[in-house]
Parts: sequence; structure tokens; C-alpha cells
Amino acid sequence: MKLLHIDSSALGSHSVSRGLTADIVSRFKRNRPDANVRSRDLAAQPLPHWSPVADAADPAALLGSEVMDEFLAADVIVLGAPMYNFGIPSQLKSWIDHIAVAGKTFRYTANGPEGLAGGKRVIVASSRGGFYGADTAGAAMDFQESYLRAVLGFLGITAIEFVRAEGVAVSADHKEQALAAAKEAIGTLLPKAA
Repeated sequence: MKLLHIDSSALGSHSVSRGLTADIVSRFKRNRPDANVRSRDLAAQPLPHWSPVADAADPAALLGSEVMDEFLAADVIVLGAPMYNFGIPSQLKSWIDHIAVAGKTFRYTANGPEGLAGGKRVIVASSRGGFYGADTAGAAMDFQESYLRAVLGFLGITAIEFVRAEGVAVSADHKEQALAAAKEAIGTLLPKAA
């Protein structure tokens, strides 16, 4: 099993989403010793913004090819996605722009777009300073989860799960409760030991 671990938070050791992805990956490794893990830190090593590149020898084109290869090879993707200003970090958007490529991960047909990257499982570790769940007053401002579901679905990925830590900036108690709930949720996502 190939697992791709993506972190996008700029907060380093203070990041909630990084802590959650580390926990998910650690548990996968413990429960699936055969897991081959590849990690990419989009904050420490940001990808260039996508642009059409005519020269295949251009370093940006080579990096884009590497990012695509990692994505296509992965069976499971653990994606750290904190909410920044109601959406995802720009570095995560840049990664998505490198993997959402016509002819590689989707195509247009007479019947509409067709995703070509199905069969993958994506676990999103989501952290939010406030409350933006479906049953909250802030739900209309959630462009993080809805965007990720839409773009991954467009690529053909339907096995998408979210582990959320909401309200982490409200108070120390809220953060503690949110982390406990997220860690409990992580325990329900993982496969049984091989």
C-alpha cells in the first residue's frame, strides 16, 4: 500500500492539522507495516503556481511531473488542510493545480467531465479556529470542505473522509475537546492490522 502524506499548514509545530496527519500516518504505519509512505510539506517546500510550460526541461515542469507521479501512485492520501480565511491554504491550492490536469486526472467527454483518478482513499485532517460545520451559523462560510469534496470528486475520487478539529481558537478547553474528538475519529478510520 502506498500512502501519500501532504501537509500544507504554515504554522509548523503549532499546527493542529499537522498533528492530526502525523497521528493518522503513524497509526497507518502501525496497523499496516507494508505501508510505503511518501511525505510532502507544501509550506516548507512550496510548489510554484501552475502555469503552462512549453519546455519540458524547465525545473517547474519536472517538479510538476514528480508531484503528479506521487499522486497517481498513491492508494491512500492523508491531506492536512487547515482552514485559512474560509478556504484552503494557497500552497494546497497550488498542489491541487498540479494534480488537476486534463488527460491525466480528468477528461472532458460528450457526457461531461470524467475523473480518471478514482480508486484512491483520501483522509483530510481539517482544522478550524471557529465552528463551520453544517449545523452552525458559520456553515455558509465553509469553502474548505466543500471545495475539497468538489475538486477530488471531479478527479474521480469518491472515498473522501474528514477528521475535523473545530473551534481550536475559541478556548483552550474547546481545543482540547476538538483534538480528543478528532483523535477518536482517527481510530475509526484505520484498517485492522495486516
